[in-house]
Amino acid sequence: MSISFTEQLAGFAAGPVNTTGAARLVTAMSALDWIAVGCAGTAEPVARITRDMVLAEGGAGQARLFGSPISVPARAAALSNGTTSHALDYDDTHFGHIGHPSVAVFPAALAVGEQTGAPLVEVLEAALVGMELSVRVGLWLGRPHYQTGFHQTATSGAFGAAVAAARLLRLDAPRAAQLLGLTATRAAGLKAQFGTMGKPYNAGIAAGTGVECAALIAAGFEANPAAFDGPYGFGATHHGVADTAAALQDLGESWLFEDVSHKFHACCHGLHAALEAARVLDLAAPEIAELEVRTHPRWMSVCNQPAPQTGLGAKFSYRTVLAMQALGHDTARLDSYSAAVCAGPELVALRDRIRVVEDETLSETGAVLHLLRRDGARREARHDLLAPMSLADREARVRAKAQALIGKDQTETVWSLLQSGGGAADLGAVLAGG
Repeated sequence: MSISFTEQLAGFAAGPVNTTGAARLVTAMSALDWIAVGCAGTAEPVARITRDMVLAEGGAGQARLFGSPISVPARAAALSNGTTSHALDYDDTHFGHIGHPSVAVFPAALAVGEQTGAPLVEVLEAALVGMELSVRVGLWLGRPHYQTGFHQTATSGAFGAAVAAARLLRLDAPRAAQLLGLTATRAAGLKAQFGTMGKPYNAGIAAGTGVECAALIAAGFEANPAAFDGPYGFGATHHGVADTAAALQDLGESWLFEDVSHKFHACCHGLHAALEAARVLDLAAPEIAELEVRTHPRWMSVCNQPAPQTGLGAKFSYRTVLAMQALGHDTARLDSYSAAVCAGPELVALRDRIRVVEDETLSETGAVLHLLRRDGARREARHDLLAPMSLADREARVRAKAQALIGKDQTETVWSLLQSGGGAADLGAVLAGG
């Protein structure tokens, strides 16, 4: 008797796993990154509004929130923390399915971990399995799902969040299959929210949905597993292509999550390949006569604002961020993006010497810069975000980013906790003091 796609994913979700050292280390890096961007985002309006809502609702004190010492129900904590950690849009991205795994899955895993008193090592493993599954579901759905208008962070992320919660609640494979079916009824999020508070809220919805559905199934709730992959299931009704081969390839043997890309610039991830190429060129404003940026066409409608007037707009503008970098502004710092910087005469003059061109031969994660120097010399640099980076280099850059956001002492405290273990409550305490 053949095993359905849902059953295969459920078996992975509920069964023992053989994690790799690299996968565990990358998970710890993403946990640190998630904590840092979440703590840094607590003052954002969307974070405050969502936090105030769940605090006003009250209820059993099960898990902590970013920016509040008051504990709330696990589902509410996941909702608030997912929203807060995506408020700055500075969290990690997996380009296998164009989604942000950490902000959907970590809030669910930590909330249920605090609720159940789980050791931190189990929380991290549950998060890894959930994030891996979210990437696999994204590959199964395929690009048409994303291009149609669904936000993978919210849709695929909800399944990952549910699985992370399920592992901590000790759901077996049959119940995990029902969980996927139930989550299919709740997973939602649209790209139409991009540029509004609705985008980070999508991450919160995914996290909260995962906790809710896992708790219901754990309590005996019954759902149809075919609601995930059946004829009228999630894939069929949400423009999925049902690419089971991509989703199942080496499942349980290799960890696609290891390829997650951490943001080292506080702007749209589509700009990062160009900024990394600019680091190779060591751009300096006085040398630039002309600069051409070549990028994949998909980014032309996402992050190619030609002359933004606000700090938020600058985060979606090739010309602006490259001019900022050449003028010495630190693109990793949140306060580098402001209306005053956008209006600076030097920046405007340099920005207007930068041209952005689409190039279908490039990957979605790549960019090429062509520089004409004032002395007539020409130089070229290219970068692909999927280019191998040693774990040591990645760890150093993630920790440096965290230090810039939450300070050296807090960074070292969190990193030590993630490496040495402890309880979920210990990590929850860091959120509360954020």
